Amino acid sequence: MIPGLPARPGDSIKPQIRTALAHPDGVVGLSLGNPVDEVPEVIRAALAAGSGIPGYPPTHGTEELRAAIVAALERRFGITGLAESAVLPTIGSKEIVAALPRLLGLGPGDTVVIPELAYPTYEAGAWLTRAEAVRAGQAPGLAAGRRGKTLIWMNSPSNPAGLVHSAKDMRALVAAARAEGAVVASDECYLAFGWQEQPVSVLHPAVCDGDHTGLLAVHSFSKTSNLAGYRAGFVAGDPALIAGMLEIRQHSGLIVPWPVQHAMAAASSDDTHVLGQRERYRARRAMLRPALRAAGFRIDDSAAGLYLWATAGEDAMKTVTRLAEQGILVSPGSLYGPAGGQHVRVAFTASDERIRAAVSRLTAMT
Repeated sequence: MIPGLPARPGDSIKPQIRTALAHPDGVVGLSLGNPVDEVPEVIRAALAAGSGIPGYPPTHGTEELRAAIVAALERRFGITGLAESAVLPTIGSKEIVAALPRLLGLGPGDTVVIPELAYPTYEAGAWLTRAEAVRAGQAPGLAAGRRGKTLIWMNSPSNPAGLVHSAKDMRALVAAARAEGAVVASDECYLAFGWQEQPVSVLHPAVCDGDHTGLLAVHSFSKTSNLAGYRAGFVAGDPALIAGMLEIRQHSGLIVPWPVQHAMAAASSDDTHVLGQRERYRARRAMLRPALRAAGFRIDDSAAGLYLWATAGEDAMKTVTRLAEQGILVSPGSLYGPAGGQHVRVAFTASDERIRAAVSRLTAMT
């Protein structure tokens, strides 16, 4: 492991992985948000249709793709006033999360502010540019008194805790960031999965009054369309920031392939498969949540997203080990920051059959 880089999810639970794999009825993998359902036919057909184009694809994405994304953001999330030029396809969302500090020109002496509980790649992105990662929660005044450039990450619904921030709170954060000259990047990969609360985009008029200056929203097709294997995502927002990132990516050869661009356009244009996938996840969550509670866990936050943020009031690794003995793999909350030391992140992205197996094993623990 390279010194300074945060631990990857699987690295911290290798003994528990071996324990869970030895379960006689097979492992139930709930440690990763890994899609298991089929890629919709409309998307596979589009992928095939784009497979015969011999030339280089546009780094900025086709006009068809960008128009489809802009239309989908307005239709699904109420985002208005977004120019098609202010959309940039990326090689999945993790790539842009890790690369964003570099693409924005951050380096030594600059600051990347990450949530108190945060997906490790935010911190890794800061490390790659030698910027300072500051774990300061999601509140106004995050970078007060700091010099140099500042990038503030916001994540709602959050990974791992499923916390949803109100438009009012997000609006306050945006105002404070603008007062400090900071860029706000909002990771919105779970925006389509609001259960108890409805998440809102940083680009929504309720947050920014339609002014996208200094704002970026990161989106992924992995969860809504099961395209994790396609590496399909995009970033949208401030046209000037997008233009700068586009220029760097053109020099770097960071281009989404033709077939994937076709697939992304199809995924953006079809809402039926998104609603169907949302219903599958809703049903799995409805099975797993009460089973965890009955087994003695408290569920905190988890109002949206694809995870349950659970605690048994003990060290997270002890909980991971106890569940691994039942053949259930979960992620320790400590992986996402010190504040997660007594929680585990439980994904409900497994198949219906595996979720039912998890419920059965949790019931046996009561």
